[in-house]
Amino acid sequence: MTAVMVSPDERLAETYRSVISTCGTLRVSLLSPSQSGPTPGQGWLRLTELTSGVDALVAAEAARIEAEHGAAPRTHVAASRLLHHYLWSAGLLFGGPWYLTGELPVLGPEDIWIETATGDLLVRPGGSAPADEAGLRAAVAAHVEPVLSAFQPIVKRGPRALWGMVTDDLVSGIWYLGRMRGEEEYAVRVAEAVLPGDTAPFPGAADFRRLAGTEGRSHLTRTRLGCCLYYAVKPPEACVTCPRTCDADRVRKLEA
Repeated sequence: MTAVMVSPDERLAETYRSVISTCGTLRVSLLSPSQSGPTPGQGWLRLTELTSGVDALVAAEAARIEAEHGAAPRTHVAASRLLHHYLWSAGLLFGGPWYLTGELPVLGPEDIWIETATGDLLVRPGGSAPADEAGLRAAVAAHVEPVLSAFQPIVKRGPRALWGMVTDDLVSGIWYLGRMRGEEEYAVRVAEAVLPGDTAPFPGAADFRRLAGTEGRSHLTRTRLGCCLYYAVKPPEACVTCPRTCDADRVRKLEA
């Protein structure tokens, strides 16, 4: 029997398909390595053009929030929500394949596009290479640094707060992927190994803890280092990991 050779590009694309199908809220579509991507002017912004296009992206996010919730958000709120969406997606684009295979994608800003109207992402995966936790942190930091620079004047937050968002969203992506695969305990251990603390520029650790619920149940949780401003869009609500939420509130939401 002749062995079927699978290229590194194809292996990574298959891994991405697994991540995307498992994480239903990850709004990412794939191109093949040979495809050139959308034609300029078709509503997609290449990540290499983010600095010049960020205002249009934020305006579109504000319009989506207003259409869904009936009130126009302040500009820095819309920018923070969009940045959180991108950082969480990027955390899964790098951390997802690494979590599943131990290999780190080769993914540059020239291989990612954002659709202005929806915020959805289009990715052209290349190859991958083995990496440890430090390699994953370094790749994520290098990828998101220019993204943070483009958003910082609009979100009006300092570097520590922005890198806190990166920390939160990298942890959240790994945690979410593990929960969706029915292996939350393992995913939490992986996230804690990736971000144990004292790993600049990430300002904190994964720092999970266990909450006692009702009827002998318990829940894993953590408190975000930064705020994604969801409460500013829906004032009566907050994320389960929001720093504004007490543990009693977290248990009630988790058991609702």
